[in-house]
Parts: sequence; C-alpha cells; structure tokens
Amino acid sequence: MATIDSATNSITILSSYFHSLSQTPHRLRKRMLATWTPDQELNKVRQRSGAEMKRKLKWYDLVALGVGGMLGAGVFVTTGLVALHHSGPSVFISYIIAGISALLSSLCYTEFSVQIPVAGGAFSYLRLTFGEFVGYFAGSNILMEYVLSNAAVARSFTEYLSFAFGENDPNVWRVEVYGLPNNYKMLDFPAVALIFLLTLCLCHSTKESSILNLIMTVFHVIFFGFIIVAGFCNGSGQNLVSPNGLAPQGIRGILDGAAIVYFSYIGYDSASTMAEEIQNPSKSLPIGIVGSVLITTVLYCLMALSLCVMVPYDKISEKAPFSMAFLKIGWNWASNIVGAGASLGIVASLLVAMLGQARYLCVIARARLAPSWLAKVHSSTGTPLNATLFLGVCTASIALFTELDIIVEMVSIGTLLVFYLVANALIYRRYAITNHSPPLYTLLFLFLLSFSAIGFSISWKFEQQRWGLPLFGGFMITITAFFQYMVPSLAQDADWSVPFMPWPAAISISLNVFLMTTLKILAFQRFAIWACFVTIFYVLYGVHSTYQAEEIDMVVNDLNSNNTNLQSKVEIQVF
Repeated sequence: MATIDSATNSITILSSYFHSLSQTPHRLRKRMLATWTPDQELNKVRQRSGAEMKRKLKWYDLVALGVGGMLGAGVFVTTGLVALHHSGPSVFISYIIAGISALLSSLCYTEFSVQIPVAGGAFSYLRLTFGEFVGYFAGSNILMEYVLSNAAVARSFTEYLSFAFGENDPNVWRVEVYGLPNNYKMLDFPAVALIFLLTLCLCHSTKESSILNLIMTVFHVIFFGFIIVAGFCNGSGQNLVSPNGLAPQGIRGILDGAAIVYFSYIGYDSASTMAEEIQNPSKSLPIGIVGSVLITTVLYCLMALSLCVMVPYDKISEKAPFSMAFLKIGWNWASNIVGAGASLGIVASLLVAMLGQARYLCVIARARLAPSWLAKVHSSTGTPLNATLFLGVCTASIALFTELDIIVEMVSIGTLLVFYLVANALIYRRYAITNHSPPLYTLLFLFLLSFSAIGFSISWKFEQQRWGLPLFGGFMITITAFFQYMVPSLAQDADWSVPFMPWPAAISISLNVFLMTTLKILAFQRFAIWACFVTIFYVLYGVHSTYQAEEIDMVVNDLNSNNTNLQSKVEIQVF
C-alpha cells in the first residue's frame, strides 16, 4: 500500500513539474526582470532564513577579514606563475593595475553595501537593480569563483606546509593516481582535511571565527614584513633588469599578468557579505572594504618586488615560489619559516572566503533560486549551517583533484565579470532609480561605454589595429563627460556614497572589460560551459521556484488582508 502511495506521489510531482515547464516562457517574462526594493530585501526576504544573523562585528573585524581574505590567497598562489610566464620582474606593476581596478570596484560595492546591508553581496545588489536573472547569474559566478579559488588556495597550503616541515618537494604529501588525466591525478588529502576543519569552525560561530582570523592576520602581516625585509636585504637590484629587462614581454605581459593576479583580490567581496553581522554598517563597511584593499595592494607590491629581487624572474618556481627563492639564496631555515607563515596565511584566507561563500548561497536560497533548506540560519549559532556544509563538501571535492593552472584564469574571468556588472548597476541605480532620470539615457551611456571599452581592448589585443586605441579611448572619455553634464547626479541621502560619479564606476567598467580580454580563449570556453549550465538550471528550476514562491506570498498577503478587514468590521460592529 505504501509503495502504491509513493508511486502516486511521484507521478503527481512529475505531472506538476511538467505542467510548470509548459509555462516556462510566461514565467520567464514575468520573473527575469523582476526586482525587489531594499526594504523588501532587508525585511521580507531576510525573514525566510528563520533566525537572524547576529550583529557582533566591528570595523576592525571587517578590515581583518578583508586583509586576511586577500593576503593568503593571491601572493602565494599567483605571483610566481605570473612573474615566470607573463610580467617578469614587473609583476609588482601588474599588482598595482589590478589593485586600482579592485579599489574602484570596492568603491561601488561599498555604496551598495551601506544602502543595502544584507549578506547577498553582488547577488542582492544586481537583483535589486537589473532583475532576478542578472542577480542570479552574478551570484552563481561569485559562488563558482569562491569554490574554485578556495580549492586552489587549499592545494597551495599543502605545498607550503611541506616546506615548513623541511620537505623541498611540493608534491610530497600528495598521492599520485595513475590512469587519471595529467592535471587531475595528484590527490591532495591535506587540502581536503583543512577545508573540512574550517567548515566545522565556521558552523560554530562567526564572531569566534573572526577573532581567530584577526589573530592569524596580525601574525601574517608580521610574517610578510619578514619576507619583505629579508628579500630586500639579501637580494640584488640587478635581478630586476636581468636577464631580459624589467618587463621581458613589454606592456602586454604586464597587463596579461594583471588580469591573472586579479585572482588575489577576491577577499574584499567577502567583507561586503558580512553586512548583516556588523554593528554599524554605514561606518564599518567603507573602512573595512576600501581599507583592506589599500593595505593589501601595498603589501602585494612589496612582496612581489622582494621575490624578484631575491632571484631572477626566469628562476622563480611556479609552486611555492617564496620558499624556493629562499632555498636558492641559501637560507634553508627561512624557507621553513616561509612555508609555515604562508600556510598560516592561507588558512586565514580560506577562513574568510568560506565565510563569504556560505552567505552568498544562503541569500540565493532565500530568493528561492536554490533549495530553501540552504537558506536556514541556525537558531543558536546564528550561522548559515546548511550552506556552509554544502559548499565545504563542494570545495573539498575540487581541491582533491584539480591543479592550480586550470582554476586561476577561470576564477579571474568570473570575478571581473561580476565586478563589471556591479559598476554598471551602481551607475544605473544612482542616475535612473535614485535620481529618477529617464532610464534610456543611462542605459544608452552604459551600452556605449561597454562598446567603446570592448573596441579599445580588441585594438590592444590585435597589434595591427592600434589606430583604435586613441579613437575608442577618446570616445570613452567624451561620452562619460557628456553624460556627467547632461544627467547630473543629485546629492545622496545615504551615509556614504562614491564621490566624483560617474567617473570611478566608468573607469572600473573599462578596466574590467580590458582585463577580461587579456585572458586566454580557453578561459572563455570554460566560462561559456559554466554559463550554459547555470542558465539551464535557472530555466529548469530557478524561475519556477521563484514564480511559485511569489504566488504563495500573494495568497498569504490576500488572506492577511482579508483577516484584517474582517477584524476591522467586527470592531466597528462591536463599537
């Protein structure tokens, strides 16, 4: 009897799902461009998580989270790779360019996060501005970049930890499995163990995790100072120009390197996802987000310089480059210290990034674009428990198999695209929504700006088309100045807003487009596969889930309205 009931229920569910699929065109038209107001996002949507996240963090927690999230990830993972294959000794210039782009993007994030202090980051900002699908697409890319970058960073942890214990082979603690493809056959069990340990820590408490990160970040900055001083004291300025000059591949190599080291700046985005857990968002968010980007950029540039001063760029190792550099100058003991310090920094970076990725998934699930059980916040810990556990398993699975070079460019393209969309959203929100100017003017400006940025980037990529550089560059400056004159920005009521608009956001759009075009075709092909996958998921699941959720909300609102009217009538009659 139970078997028959189960079969009947399955048939009913399938029948209902196929009926929903038949209505897909109608639901797409209704939901793709659907937007929410900040008040709805802060109250109605947030209530779907049940318990609220606890506001325990202050501005210095946020600075430590931002710095901790960025420091351990990039400089130890990408510096050697970029110096060896792209920028040479000028890798520090690549960090400066990427840092400027990250700073401009962080300004855009900060204004949004102050006005809409929720845990959803770019997903929430874009969903409120451009509609459900754009927000979902950005959110899925942020999740992809978090999971992949965390997997890459965890694998680097194993490499540096081996040097901390005096083993000079980065693969000594990995298990080689013959028969698997070349880039997937080195199984990394220490990376998996680290991810699971941090996942359990994050499930327990956000504040305690923040304190742990603060302690590790302080030690990490001191450790950075040791590497910088030791590198400059024991290196030679001759290594910056030998064997092939400061920039062996010219400006093109520097810019190609900048797109890859952008991988290093993902951490500040984690800070914006903590908006629901900060005591004073309007003060703490600007200091935390912008301050952490500035501090990290300075440290990255000094670290990159110290590495290139110690050894010629063509002798830098792709794996654990700082430990290998100290070995090459004869400081074996320092190599062990670097391995230990880098491992500690990587743990701090992973802790922050995994903190942020769980909050992204939690808010995406609140919006019913992922299963609603992922949105639940644990009543006693105040953490998104289910989302944290789910993403921990996903990250560990990728870290077990996948080599670094497969991951880095895929992460960079996803990051740059999301930051590009956020800059567009800030301009549209500031001018078309807040200032109530005709949306067509702003949309036309954004289209022309992106078109000219693409034209400039293509002209740079194909050297025979250099005439396009002054043409498109001049056009970008002209249309931005014209837009600023024709569509003035009114004074903002918010506690913090980006100054000199629209220039910072417009430059951010142009830089993000330019850096994206420097990546390899293979990165775009992999990204296209991912984009197809998430779009299919939205069409087959997301749009139907949100449509049905809205229908339920409408029914509940009608019932509440009817009950209120009935109660009013009774009170009038009694009176």
